[in-house]
Amino acid sequence: MFKRNFIKKFAFLAVFSFCLPISYVQAKVITSVKPIGFITAALTDGVTETQILLPDGASPHTYSLKPSDLVKLKSADLIIWIGDDMETFLPGLLRSIDSSKQLELADDAKVKALLRAGHSHEHEDEDEDEDEDEHDHGHDHGHDHAAHDHHHGEFDMHIWLSPKIAAVTAQIIHDKLVAIYPDKAAKIDQNLNVFLKQLKETEQIIAKKLNNVQNKGYFVFHDAYGYFESEFKLNNLGSFTINPAIQPGVKKVSEIQNELNNKHAVCVFREPQFSPAIINKLVDGTDVKVGELDPLGMDVEISKDAYCKFLLKLTQQYLNCLE
Repeated sequence: MFKRNFIKKFAFLAVFSFCLPISYVQAKVITSVKPIGFITAALTDGVTETQILLPDGASPHTYSLKPSDLVKLKSADLIIWIGDDMETFLPGLLRSIDSSKQLELADDAKVKALLRAGHSHEHEDEDEDEDEDEHDHGHDHGHDHAAHDHHHGEFDMHIWLSPKIAAVTAQIIHDKLVAIYPDKAAKIDQNLNVFLKQLKETEQIIAKKLNNVQNKGYFVFHDAYGYFESEFKLNNLGSFTINPAIQPGVKKVSEIQNELNNKHAVCVFREPQFSPAIINKLVDGTDVKVGELDPLGMDVEISKDAYCKFLLKLTQQYLNCLE
């Protein structure tokens, strides 16, 4: 009787552990934000699994880790993140994790050399009082993804929007992966070569596609695209700081409308977390079109080709509004 029960119990445990999702049992390589995961997935293809820590739409600035995230981080072979000016929730946690299992990209000398200063086009509000609540309020919204990230450091940390930095980043991640999985070095080398070749081809395609819209001026609501814009010579006229969850006041609306008209903007770009109603109110009575840019690739599936797909998708989002 005892033997039969024991066998039953053992069989149940075996089945139970077999049914647990792999991600729960062991996370391999984890990246903080999705676009860094796109680059990493190109290099880990056929080597190990890449997982993303932040769920779609979460802000790297205001995200609160769940207990399951901590389990994932502790069991990871490698954690790749950008730096404490971007993922403000991570540095404290990473102190308890072996530093050899961490890769902070913005800390690498080769990445540092390519960083742009922050605040490149910021359009300052003349009416501070009216917008004070909006600015403070922004931190309470998880879906206000990354809206304030770059205000805190002196550099623009949206490094995944630079194909040039992506190439350098891929090399850094490659070197780290080879150190962790020496037996897979040949495959990781091959992956890097394929990625760099594909990236170069994609950059040429994008340059050709965006060539005709380089003189078309536009505004954004999140000054995140500086790397991409300077690489492809786009004409960003400035950025407006409004909270996506709050209707802007009358003065703010007329200020933005004046700016759109005075600078002959063709387009204003919102991000997925903005309600169309707020933006429509801002462009009402102007000839300005509304477009949408997604700087985190929310609709892009993680795969070895994901990074180039992400860049091409962003390119198409620019074209949809500027052409």
